[in-house]
Amino acid sequence: MGPSKAAAVECSNATHSTHTTTTTTTTASLRHRTSSNPLSLPSAIPPRTSSNAGSRASLMNGQQQQQQQQQRKSPPAPTQPPAEIVGFVPVTPAIFSSRAGGGNLPASHHRRPSPLSGSASSPSLKSPAQHSTASTASTTSSPSAIMQHQLSPITPDDPSRYATEDLHFTPQRSWTSDKERIVRGPFDYALSHPGKDIRSQLIAAFDEWLCVPPASLAVITRVVGMLHEASLLVDDVQDSSELRRGFPVAHHIFGVAQTINAANYVYFAALQELLALGNGKALLATFAEELVNLHRGQGMDLFWRDSLTCPSEDDYLEMVGNKTGGLFRLGIKLMQAESPLDPPLNCVPLANLIGLIFQIRDDYINLKSDEYSQHKGMCEDLTEGKFSFPVIHSIRARPDDLQLVNILRQKTADVQVKRYAVAYMEGTGSFEYTKGVLATLIERARKLTMELDAGRGKQGGILAILDKMTLGDSTAKTS
Repeated sequence: MGPSKAAAVECSNATHSTHTTTTTTTTASLRHRTSSNPLSLPSAIPPRTSSNAGSRASLMNGQQQQQQQQQRKSPPAPTQPPAEIVGFVPVTPAIFSSRAGGGNLPASHHRRPSPLSGSASSPSLKSPAQHSTASTASTTSSPSAIMQHQLSPITPDDPSRYATEDLHFTPQRSWTSDKERIVRGPFDYALSHPGKDIRSQLIAAFDEWLCVPPASLAVITRVVGMLHEASLLVDDVQDSSELRRGFPVAHHIFGVAQTINAANYVYFAALQELLALGNGKALLATFAEELVNLHRGQGMDLFWRDSLTCPSEDDYLEMVGNKTGGLFRLGIKLMQAESPLDPPLNCVPLANLIGLIFQIRDDYINLKSDEYSQHKGMCEDLTEGKFSFPVIHSIRARPDDLQLVNILRQKTADVQVKRYAVAYMEGTGSFEYTKGVLATLIERARKLTMELDAGRGKQGGILAILDKMTLGDSTAKTS
C-alpha cells in the first residue's frame, strides 16, 4: 500500500518517507529505501522551485510532527528490509533449496528423469505470486529469516580456537549435499528441462559396433551429457539468450556469475568421473584435446559475431567441426578407448559428419521452424547477430548488398525486421541451398554407416537418427 498523497522530504543528511500502513517501518529502514532510489516512489516531490518552496517548508514541519507522534505510539518494526524493496526474498531453507536445485518439490512437478541427475531433486519454477506468498509467510514467522539457513554448525566466538583446531576443510570432512546443491544450482535447473538427448542416443547406437562394457558406457554417457549441458549454460550467457527449451535461461534465474561457475564446476566434475575409469591417462588426453577444440570453435564463432566478419563456408565448417563436432568425437573416442575390440572400429569420420549435419540443421530450423521459435525465440540467431550457414550463403550470394549484414549489426528483436531478413534469405536461395547441403551430407553419412557396418546388421540405430535429421515439411528441435 502507498500513502494517500505525495510525501517526500529532503534534509541535509537523509531522506525520509511516510508510510500509512498499519505497522510503521523504522526510520533506518525508510532511510535505506529512499536513499537507494529516492525517485522510485510515486509520491516523490518534484524538484524545488521558487513557487513551491514555501508550501514544502510547511508540509515538512507538519509531516515531521505527525511522524514523531506515530513513532511514539507504534512498537518498533522488525529490522529486516521492507517488503516493498524489489528483489528482497528472505532466505529460508525451503525457498533456498528450491531455487538452488534441491529440496522437496510439489507433487505436481514432474519431469523426465535424466541420467545426469540421478535421484536428486530438481528445481521447480515458482510464479512471482508464489514467491511473494512464501516471502510474506517467512517474514511474518521470523524477522531474522535471512539468517536461518546455516550451511555449517555455528561456532563459538572464541579466537583461541584458531590456535588448536583443525582448519583443513577437506571435501570428505565439510562439503555437504546442501553446498553441492548450491554450486550445481544452475546446472540442475538446466537438467530439469531436458532436450531430446540425441547424444545419448548416438552413444547407444555406436555401441552396437563398439561393445563397451556397461559400467564404462554409463560413465561415458554421463560425462558427455554433463559437458553438453554445461556448455549450453555458457553459450546462453555468451549469446544473451532469453529461452532454453521453452524456459528462462539459467543465468536469468541464478545470475551470470553463479551460472558460469556452475558450468566450469561441471567440466571438472566430469573429468573426475572419467579418471575413475581404468584407462584414465589415455582418456585424459582425449578429454583435453576435444575440450580445447570446443573452445577454439566457440572462440571463432564469437569473433565473427562481435567483429561483424562474415566467414567463408570452409571456415564455418572448420568452426562447426571444433565446436559441435568436438563433443560428438569425444564420446566416440572415449568409447573406442574402452572397447574390448582390438582394434576397435574407427567411427570418428562418421561422428564428424553427424556433427556437421546436426549444426547446419540447427541453423536452418532456428530461422524456419515454428516449434524451435517457441523453445528458443523467433529467429534467435538474427538477434544474436550470428553468421549461421544460411546467413553466410545469403551474404555471399549478394556481396554488394549490405542489408543482411546491417540487420545482423543491429542484433534486432523486432519481429518484422526478422521476417524481412528471412524473406531476403529466401530470395537469395539460401534455405534451398542449405536443404541441399543437408541432404547431401545425410546421404554421405548413410553410405559411410553401411560401410562401417559391413553386413553386421547393427546399423539400425545410426540410420534412425539420420532419418530424424532429414528436413521434412515440419522441423523440430533436436537439442
